[in-house]
Amino acid sequence: MDFSNFTFRQIEAETEIKSFDCGDTDLNDFLISDAKNYLRAMMALTYILEDNSTDKTVAYYSLLNDKIVFDPENKHFWNKLNRKIANNKRRKEYPAVKIGRLAVSKDYSGNHIGEAILLQIKHMFATMRRSACRFITVDAYTAAVPFYEKCGFLFLSEKDKTSKTRAMYFDLINFIN
Repeated sequence: MDFSNFTFRQIEAETEIKSFDCGDTDLNDFLISDAKNYLRAMMALTYILEDNSTDKTVAYYSLLNDKIVFDPENKHFWNKLNRKIANNKRRKEYPAVKIGRLAVSKDYSGNHIGEAILLQIKHMFATMRRSACRFITVDAYTAAVPFYEKCGFLFLSEKDKTSKTRAMYFDLINFIN
């Protein structure tokens, strides 16, 4: 796939959203109806990837601040997580950036664009230091869980095993190392 005709940018209030369909009504509606509202409310920033040769939106993702918080019912996970953090830096919560939405158009699926976007996000927060955070979190739809696992994300808990979304995380220290 030729990416030279692609443009990447953050959505602004005046941004015109080009044609987009990822096959999921909720994800489509967010881009068309909610992304600018989240921007105005200072709740999330949305970034789009556009194909200039077809005048279509290739993919988008939104980011917001988050944190991973100690859950007394999940001590095993917390102990495992804390082992990777110096004793004098251990806390009951750790800063994170959350992927609120991530979607790739059906027209561009199978081209590893989602993986490229996750690499960009990891790079943005691990090396460019856009915000001080240790983790990336996501509430992954069940169908997207294998994708996130393939990209190195782990489950935050087993409590949501039967839910329609699973809380997952990626430790940015793994990206740096």
